[in-house]
Order: sequence, then C-alpha cells, then structure tokens
Amino acid sequence: MGLKVALCQIDIAFGDPKANFKKVEAFFQQIEKDVDIVVLPELWTTGYDLTRLDEIADQDGQASFAYISQLAKKYQVHVVAGSIAKRLSDTDVTNTLFVVNREGKVVKEYSKAHLFRLMDEEKHLIEGNDNGLFELENTLSAGVICYDIRFPEWIRTQMLADTKVLYVVAEWPKPRIDHWRALLISRAIENQCYVVACNRVGADPNNEFGGHSIIVGPWGEIIAEANDEETILYGEIEPDKVDEVRSTIPIFTDRRPDIYKLS
Repeated sequence: MGLKVALCQIDIAFGDPKANFKKVEAFFQQIEKDVDIVVLPELWTTGYDLTRLDEIADQDGQASFAYISQLAKKYQVHVVAGSIAKRLSDTDVTNTLFVVNREGKVVKEYSKAHLFRLMDEEKHLIEGNDNGLFELENTLSAGVICYDIRFPEWIRTQMLADTKVLYVVAEWPKPRIDHWRALLISRAIENQCYVVACNRVGADPNNEFGGHSIIVGPWGEIIAEANDEETILYGEIEPDKVDEVRSTIPIFTDRRPDIYKLS
C-alpha cells in the first residue's frame, strides 16, 4: 500500500517563531485531503538565528510539540516535523527533529549528530548521540538532519535495521544544491530505500537556500522534485517496493563488514 507524502518547502522568518508558526499552519490548510505524512524543514521555528537562542529556543520543545500535535490531530496526518532549536538547560540547545503521529503523540526525537561548522552550529548547539529510527504506518523509517547526509556510514548504520524510508530535513544553501541532489540520490541507491527530503527556500542575513525538496525511489529514480520557490511537493512512496529492489540486487546480504576495518 502506498503512502502519500507532502513536503512543505517554505521560507523561514529569521528568529521569529510566531511568524513561522503562522506560516506552517497556512501550509497545513492547503494540504490535499488524502495525504498520510507531512514533512517540514530544519529549524523551521527560528531559522539560523543561532546567536539569539537564549531568547528564542523552545524550552524542552514544549511549544513546538504542542503546536504540531494539534495540527496532526486536526488534519489527521503524521508529521515529520522538521527540526527545532530545543533548549535542554541554560547552556545546552540541540537541533532536534521530531515526529508526531495522527493521534498527536510525539513518537520520536532525534538530535543532529553532525554539527555544521560552516554555519557555526558547534558554537551554539550540542551534538546528539542517538539514532533516528521510528515507525509510521508499520514502516520502519529514519530521520536525519541536513549535514548528516554527508556521512554515509551514519545513514547505512540506520538502514541495517531493514529501514525502508529515510527522511531528511534541511536548510541546505543554494551554492551547494548540486551536492544536495547528488548525495540524496546516492543515499537512495546505495541503501535501496526511499529518500524523502525537505529543504527550505529564501534567505537569511548570511545565507541563501536552495529548495529542491525531493523524493527519490529505491532505484535512485526521481519521483518528485520542487524548484527554488515556496511550494508543497507531493509524492507517493511504496515501502513494499524496497523489499523487491533489495531482493533483485542483494547489497545487504553481500556486505563484508569483517573486512571494512583497517588493521
């Protein structure tokens, strides 16, 4: 059975959570009725206003979790709710992806494992140490954040659990949008999985973002791709197809982990 996904490729108001909450709700109002899963981009509440996290980070994620929970129940959709700046203490903030099911329950949190130094993440955020695995509609999936996709060993680690869908949420800069596409297609081919990747558009004081949210199938085929403007990108994924592809070329069976460590 197929699952219909909707990727909300939005511009993000720099350091203005209230404006961004309104933007997200406006997009939810436009989503087609038969959608199963909605995906949001990275740091959609604040953008990369990292120097003001002491003012705008969400304490324990409470406001963001409650808001998305309400939307999930209202529209009866699962939400891979992008990521937020989640305050853990006076000094510790994580870049945290979270997933909410149709009943409004938070079923997963994943904090970005690889911090991106070119945008000063390591100066304002702390790394996460847990995997991104979760289940929606009886389908094992994984969620990662932006820079994580440059670490194929991290993605493969999560695919070894017979994971069928990789969700990626991002604020990927426009100058490297070719890398974005190539990396996502590669992650789909080498792991024989669906890749559902939501990027933002627009600009902040320091960066311009490239959009091109994309849905890639387990053969590496492009199912749907957006341009660099605000839009909702729709596509259908068929998790059962992953098993078919993996049985055709048995990459996982033919792995040789015993020789993958240099002595």
